[in-house]
Amino acid sequence: MTDPIDRPQMEADIVCVGFGPASGGFLTTLAAAALNPDGTPALESPSIPGMPLQVMCYERADDIGFGVSGIVTNAKAIRESFPDLDPAAIPMAAPVGEEKILYLLDPVGASRRPLMMRVADRAIRAASHLIDVKDDALELPWTPAFLHKHGGLVLSMGQFTQWVGSNLMATGAVQIWPGSPVAEAIIENRGVAGVRLMDQGTNKDGSPGDGFMPGMDVRAPLTVVADGPVGAIGQQLDRELGVPDGHHLHDWALGMKFVVDLPADCELKPGTVLHTIGYPEPEIFGFLYVHPDNVASFGIFVPSWFDNPARTAYRYLQHWMQHPYLWRHLNGGKLRSWGAKTLQESGRRGEPHLTGDGFARIGEGSGSTNVLTNSGVDEAWATGTQLAEAVIELLKAGKPFTKENLDATYLKRRRASWVETEGRIAEKARDGFQRGVIPGFIGTFLTGLTHGRLNLPGKPGPTHSRVPDPATYYEGRIAPEEIARIRKECNAKGLAVSNALMDAVGWPEIPFDSELLVSHQDALLMGGKVQAPHGYADHVTFPFPVACDTCASLICVEMCSGQAITPSESGRPVFDREKCVHCGACLWNCAKPDPQNPELTAVSFEAGPGGFHSGEN
Repeated sequence: MTDPIDRPQMEADIVCVGFGPASGGFLTTLAAAALNPDGTPALESPSIPGMPLQVMCYERADDIGFGVSGIVTNAKAIRESFPDLDPAAIPMAAPVGEEKILYLLDPVGASRRPLMMRVADRAIRAASHLIDVKDDALELPWTPAFLHKHGGLVLSMGQFTQWVGSNLMATGAVQIWPGSPVAEAIIENRGVAGVRLMDQGTNKDGSPGDGFMPGMDVRAPLTVVADGPVGAIGQQLDRELGVPDGHHLHDWALGMKFVVDLPADCELKPGTVLHTIGYPEPEIFGFLYVHPDNVASFGIFVPSWFDNPARTAYRYLQHWMQHPYLWRHLNGGKLRSWGAKTLQESGRRGEPHLTGDGFARIGEGSGSTNVLTNSGVDEAWATGTQLAEAVIELLKAGKPFTKENLDATYLKRRRASWVETEGRIAEKARDGFQRGVIPGFIGTFLTGLTHGRLNLPGKPGPTHSRVPDPATYYEGRIAPEEIARIRKECNAKGLAVSNALMDAVGWPEIPFDSELLVSHQDALLMGGKVQAPHGYADHVTFPFPVACDTCASLICVEMCSGQAITPSESGRPVFDREKCVHCGACLWNCAKPDPQNPELTAVSFEAGPGGFHSGEN
């Protein structure tokens, strides 16, 4: 790669992009082997003989504890790394206790439920005197074994990564640099020779501004790519190398969550895990995890197969929490923090090229998420430990980090692991949802009960190939001219249309109480603590304005977690990074394809700093 700017240079032995569960597992395993008990190097730096291994980890967010996720995990890989782990040592951690799956009926009559589900709802209500129906919810009497997390942990991602990072920094074996977004990989001869940090002191378009400081080139024999499902380096490698035959990146979801102080009289015990299906829309899943000290994480997942063009996670989340079964536990609670992130739900079939000369990929962006058991943190951690073991083996043997050597060590370990075995069982578990929500549930249970031998087929595709325009989706419920009127009015005010359309089809207004039921903007102020430092280029852009001008849906606006993307009066989307929470939803929630590659969308989501400032997520 050529660059006219004279950049500062630095040499390292290993550079890691992103700090999350995968890089936590990698660095924890590597650090344990890097030093002798007396503090002398057990693994010497190949580039600086006699010195300890030089390991750098660069994280985009302003702190290593700003990851977003409420977690329930089996934690078997995590416990292997910490065999004497006491959950009480990790803030907000609790052993998994009671687990339930709830089928939520529609208490307001606005949910767009298929015929079979409407029939089931009537039958459940009619038999409520015979079966255990509480507050419009059916507690399923049996939870499939593949969904159990017995022996696992309820965690806060932010608190867990803060705990892991603090332990790592105390060893002195690695350096972790938050607030340091990596702009791109240094690609030479189709291999990776290190990374380039983002330029500072730029205008929003990336051009040099006052106080311009070019990003440093950090060269290293090995680059570990652990930047998640929408990371800039992962995207760059996918564009450069493609994905393996038969693999795709079409299944996604947005997870949005609250962390709350539960009411003082709440009866839910630490370690309680609730999973919900059926409401507010059949395609939307919900979760509630109880932490110690009467604190809970709860939220919803809005998946790519939810074909509503006016999908909005925040409004749906507020209706979900007001469902009578849940509200009896939550009413009187208070918002502590709020968050959102994209989840890559193609699972094993979203696996990219895992290795190449000078690089290896780990974690969620490497396709490690198990889409049957709805788990990814422990799997990501495991891939990090597998790579670390491979790196230690190669360092001790004095072998370079070539694709051949990484395949023979890291890839071999990964293919022989439980992550691979369970990922192959799960890889077709979600295919049925491409045909509808009922086939999706049937297909998931078929996969789980037969250990992957039986599946319900379906062909995943990008959002722009399947989501209808609003007039088509709301046909028979909202007149096209009314939709046009709503769109024009909302564009003039710079608002998404989802709230107005949900009002029009019968969803009740949210009774804001300034404590738990708060407006989207108040959530950003009270619970998100969003911040974007000056002097960086915008990380979300719309490089194909003609596509935006001809878009009838503007799904990027509807799904933006922080209301950072709004429509102009003409309808073209406008980005305000002061509100962006870096969830990445815009990257896959786009109704138009990239004209140069129909597998991609007409939205560009690159590296950028800032985002959440809350360690509780």
